[in-house]
Amino acid sequence: MTRSAPQVDAYGGGGFRLSGAWRSGSVLILEDVTRDWSVTSAGGLTVDSLSAVLEAGPGACEMLVLGMGPFNGLPPREVREAFLRAGVGLEYLDTPSAARLYNLLTFEGRRLAAALIAV
Repeated sequence: MTRSAPQVDAYGGGGFRLSGAWRSGSVLILEDVTRDWSVTSAGGLTVDSLSAVLEAGPGACEMLVLGMGPFNGLPPREVREAFLRAGVGLEYLDTPSAARLYNLLTFEGRRLAAALIAV
């Protein structure tokens, strides 16, 4: 894991335990900083809701790991196309799988962002 990347210790109950601290609601992790994220369901995903990651670009993160909630689903076309144009990879999974993938890839030292919808 990179030195300061938060680890997802647990998820469920409407939030996450990140590096030992409980956070209620969905979270966005970018440049190893965890922020509250207003998206509560896959239906709320928009380019604007992920603008911080897109604006940071590939210099800040090579990929966004997107947790879609309790079930995986296809993000809106506009979101997929925006990430393609920005040169930032996009991996989308159900939130439990996304949390595990984020932990694994940050442990390997990869520069990632994570947007995780609370379950």
